[in-house]
Amino acid sequence: MAGKDYYELLGVKKDATEKEIKQAYRRLARRYHPDVNPGDKSAEARFKEINNAYEILSDKDKRQKYDKYGDKWQYADQFEQAARQQPQWDFSQGGGSYHFGGDIGGMDSIFDELFSGGGRARTHSRRTRQARGEDLESPVEVTLEEAYKGTTRTISLEMPETCRTCRGTGRIQNIACSTCRGSGMVADIKRLEVKIPAGVQTGSRVRIAGKGQPGFDGGSSGDLYLRITIGPHPTLEREGDNLATTIPVPLTVAVLGGEVQVPTPSGKLALKIPPETQNGRIFRLAGRGMPRLGSSGHGDLLAKVNVVLPTGLSEKEKELFRQLKGIRD
Repeated sequence: MAGKDYYELLGVKKDATEKEIKQAYRRLARRYHPDVNPGDKSAEARFKEINNAYEILSDKDKRQKYDKYGDKWQYADQFEQAARQQPQWDFSQGGGSYHFGGDIGGMDSIFDELFSGGGRARTHSRRTRQARGEDLESPVEVTLEEAYKGTTRTISLEMPETCRTCRGTGRIQNIACSTCRGSGMVADIKRLEVKIPAGVQTGSRVRIAGKGQPGFDGGSSGDLYLRITIGPHPTLEREGDNLATTIPVPLTVAVLGGEVQVPTPSGKLALKIPPETQNGRIFRLAGRGMPRLGSSGHGDLLAKVNVVLPTGLSEKEKELFRQLKGIRD
């Protein structure tokens, strides 16, 4: 996703409302869902990009960070902390004193003006203290089937680290460091394979201990949190640990009884339909729902009957229905 515009991916303007963003996401998710485009790798990749973009823009705090830092939004706290840790500068000129600190990289014009006028600068020593690294969060989108069985993902993290060129000061001989552009930090890409347990749902946060931002001055590393989103499924809907689906049942089967196939995350299941089953009846398939996260057992699968009336009847079939009507009347 590096360098890509999340607003452009969803086809919305930068001042789009939450409702507009949600509507755009739903429209694109239905279009590019892997179940709608089986075997289409480009559609699958597009679907993941759309989910990632929605994950950011639908969250107010993340959206603000993205608007400020672009695709490096995840490291906003680290970058701002690094900026606050930059050396502070005192300038004295013509009897007046000036104090600056924080974002050194954005002060080049001020430095030029003061130094051209004979000003002098003095760098204060900076004391560092041990501190735990920041926690990181990474969005992960999985299918309902993956959430049912559990899965793994290889994710790429851009981990800010101290710039070796300027040793984190952001400047070399009073000039902004060209490597980190005055921030004192550079990004190092790390790849990590993570396990996602069975039973996760949208909104679940999976903690990966010690895989967050490295600590300062020997402090412990933060944690990595995977924020889970379950992609839409064409036939199954999740209701907590239960699953719900609607099954088409031919009229003849509903009247005389028979079997129909019910979709489940682990494959299709045969369901016996008793004679004279009414439209809208719900069958509860115990233990065929989602696994319960962090405990044993599964939820249930609720299958709702949708009786399908026959079409394109032959004259003989119509006559049989007339006879049935006469008998019932």
